[in-house]
Amino acid sequence: MAPKNKKNSNAQYAFIGLIVALVACIATGLLGAAKGMVSAAIFQIENVDRLNIALQISGALLVLGLAYYAIMSPDSIRRFITGRQARYGSNSLILALAFIGILFTVNYLVYQNPGKPWDLTEDKSNTLAKETLQALSTLPEKVKATAFYSTNIDDTSAREMLQKFKANSNGKFDYEFVDPDLDPVAARDAGVTGDGKILLAMGETKQLATSSSETELTRTLIRLISPTERVVYFLEGHGEGSIDAASGDQISFSTAKSNLTSKNYTVKTLNLLATNKIPDDALAVIIAGPQKPVSSSEVNLLKKYVDAGGSLVVMEDPTVVTQFGEDPDPLASYLEKDWGITLNNDLIFDQSSQQVLNAISATFEQHPITQDLTYVIIMPKARSISLSATPVENVTLTNLLSTSEQSWGETDLSSDTSQYQFDQGVDFTAPLTMAAAGENTSTGGRVVVTGNSLFASDDIFDAYGNASMFINSVDWAANQDEIINITPRSQTPRMMLPVSGFSFIVMILLSVLVIPGAIVFMGVSSWIARRRRG
Repeated sequence: MAPKNKKNSNAQYAFIGLIVALVACIATGLLGAAKGMVSAAIFQIENVDRLNIALQISGALLVLGLAYYAIMSPDSIRRFITGRQARYGSNSLILALAFIGILFTVNYLVYQNPGKPWDLTEDKSNTLAKETLQALSTLPEKVKATAFYSTNIDDTSAREMLQKFKANSNGKFDYEFVDPDLDPVAARDAGVTGDGKILLAMGETKQLATSSSETELTRTLIRLISPTERVVYFLEGHGEGSIDAASGDQISFSTAKSNLTSKNYTVKTLNLLATNKIPDDALAVIIAGPQKPVSSSEVNLLKKYVDAGGSLVVMEDPTVVTQFGEDPDPLASYLEKDWGITLNNDLIFDQSSQQVLNAISATFEQHPITQDLTYVIIMPKARSISLSATPVENVTLTNLLSTSEQSWGETDLSSDTSQYQFDQGVDFTAPLTMAAAGENTSTGGRVVVTGNSLFASDDIFDAYGNASMFINSVDWAANQDEIINITPRSQTPRMMLPVSGFSFIVMILLSVLVIPGAIVFMGVSSWIARRRRG
């Protein structure tokens, strides 16, 4: 009889295991819900690792509690397994496992064989534009996209967009991702510098997309299908930086040239003092950081070229860092008179920057040049730009980039830079224009003006959004933005209303405790009633 008494004694403590399991089950549910909401970015916590550890501990306690109950009361477990409820429960378990198995199999087959996704959104935000679908349908041969993304930037949107291109290409578009930090040889062989760029290749023809937006990828795809010679010229003869790799302290724009070449541009130099003529194939003339003023005769040639529909990309540094001295600047005078764009004789000090002489863009205006910019633009030792309040006839001006309110344009450049401070009524007040674009609707001429050339130099070309700013400026000036114009969809706004602390607690209790608890209570009540009926 002693063993039997001992068995009964053990059984009377078995309920402790159930209590531990129940508490652990509730804790696991709450912690799991919290982890799900953290993953969904509904709210944030400082230490996610502690949440994971707590979730693991609660799960372990749940298992240990059930195991303790089974050890202390094996007869109860045996009756449960061999009883009528177990038979009914086993049928339900088999059906549930079969359902889960079907779901797993279907999802696996869909994942392994991706086709055209269904777009059930109201505004069709997951459907490619008709211009993109048309370009994909006319691919003469297979296109391979190589996306160069390091771990420093998120590639989720790029993967989603490239997958949409692949799903709608009838097998003629594929892609892969390469980390340029882990495989620098592949990036160098492709002629790609920096991060977040996508190289499209069709046979021996290649084109570079500077972002993963649908517009940029489609424009690049069309250039790939219909390649045409596109020539841009860097003006030289005034101490500008070389477009070939330079040694020592010499400024170079070789990386900018390399990126333009990757986009199928032919990049050449132009010495107007020697040739006295702008070539007929010039889509744009780039004036990058002259150390001496461009002469009046050269400016007259540039004016005639622009009046005939040509384009300029002017990047002039502050006079204090050049050799202009007191000499007049005919190019600046032309921009002010014909375009209403004034290159101010100042130096930007930006207190929002870690280095005050590095001007940082704080706002972008809507324009084809800035529409895909997601990172700030850094311009070391830059001058500000002013736009005329009275528009020049037929000229449309856009302020592309502006500094923050924590900046000013210093006009007194004679003293030590460490002693500079803002003088009301003397210096230029923030926000300051860093870059501007102008278009003459009558002649078709275009100009892009920045008060800095160093942002496009080899040293910081790939820093933040500098590369995109320069390449987009050349694209727009060369009229390459007109290849395709995908109209942006108007998004249907959907948002979760803010939830107060009390309401949030009530919502959690209802979803995690009350509703599941009510279902468990009804199940237990039904089980007890059936037991009483025998």
